[in-house]
Amino acid sequence: MDSGGCGNSFDRDDNNQPSTFNSGGNQQQHPIENSNGHQDHPPISRKIIIRMTLLFTAVAVACFVLYNSDYRNQYLLITWRNPLSSTSQGTTKTNQISLPPDAKNFSNSPDELLQGNNKSSMLNLSSPTNSEEETLPSLVNQENEERKLEKVLNKAAMANKTVIIAALNAAWIAPNSIFDLFLESFKIGNGTQRLLNHVVVMALDKKAYSRCLELHSHCYVLNTEGVDFSGAANFMTRDYLKITWRKIELVQTILHMGYNCIFTDIDILWFRDPFSHFLRGADIQVSSDHYEHSSTDLRNVANTGFYYVKSNKKTIQFYKLWYKSKDKLPGRHDQDVFNRIRHDPFIKKIGLKIKFLDTAFYGGFCEPSKDINVVCTMHANCCGHLDRKIHDLKMLLDDWKKYMAFPSEESTTEPQSWTIPRICGRHKI
Repeated sequence: MDSGGCGNSFDRDDNNQPSTFNSGGNQQQHPIENSNGHQDHPPISRKIIIRMTLLFTAVAVACFVLYNSDYRNQYLLITWRNPLSSTSQGTTKTNQISLPPDAKNFSNSPDELLQGNNKSSMLNLSSPTNSEEETLPSLVNQENEERKLEKVLNKAAMANKTVIIAALNAAWIAPNSIFDLFLESFKIGNGTQRLLNHVVVMALDKKAYSRCLELHSHCYVLNTEGVDFSGAANFMTRDYLKITWRKIELVQTILHMGYNCIFTDIDILWFRDPFSHFLRGADIQVSSDHYEHSSTDLRNVANTGFYYVKSNKKTIQFYKLWYKSKDKLPGRHDQDVFNRIRHDPFIKKIGLKIKFLDTAFYGGFCEPSKDINVVCTMHANCCGHLDRKIHDLKMLLDDWKKYMAFPSEESTTEPQSWTIPRICGRHKI
């Protein structure tokens, strides 16, 4: 019976049982007893289900975004230490690479050099110099630097994630000086111009960075607080040693980021694509001051001004050992330390393969390549002064230009020699 919408009424369910009580137009729901005497509650509405689903989705998305944005900083905050900071006190700090558990009894105690908290940080690009435990702003700055470097490396990398790295300071940026000669060699070399697209110049100071931006596409300024790398650094001076070890820090950072690296000193001229004579089965292949044995003979004298290193666990462990060994062998540059630790049983233990590049293809003033027809690079090593380097490198470029001016059949029929070194060389350091 219709009561005109006023007063009290009952709505009935499908079994003609009262289910709701209306009073004054307001509907109140009450549990209903079923045939077994149990109370049945009304079903959850579709709107509630949709709301719960949307809420759960929103929480999941928020957690995912938070994980990707903050997880790294959370990881860095666990016992933060800068593994490669260039401190004025010479303090060496740990990084995140750990040794295998059985790497404890190697000669020269590499395990002592490699000890550290496995939860420590990524590599330090900005190299704070004052405190060991860094603040949150330092961590944020560190992450920003890593992103900047990653952006530059990504633009310059080859398809196989290989980059060519060259370090530059203000002493070598004057017009017609070392940096200009370096770039010119790529432009006039045989098949080397395209390789310029993969060269990243790591400027050690702001002046060098500004000059790089004028001449080249891929430049990155390597900040080092409290250290001035802009001046000329003669061989084995204090500043020279700082620069050489800063380069090792840099390459270790790049390997951590997953990039293979061809490192080249700026005083190396590129005449041919070096990949054509790189060796198979090597984790690191390094040029030589003096080469008279096979590529695997450790008696060859390595020159770390030019090398090709692949990014893998073995090379990262080796670079960590290499850098930390400077504290055990103070006052020595990176090349001297490399030539000492390459004999360590730790190298064999981790399975690292080191090979040496023949000076016939990768020559230098210490031992010049004897045939221009096959040379890939030439290094102004065994030459301790900047003005001497510039003089002989210019002669080197002149020799190459004359060689390239010959008809192709004439230039390849017999070995072509150099007129250098003129004022550089092993006996003129």
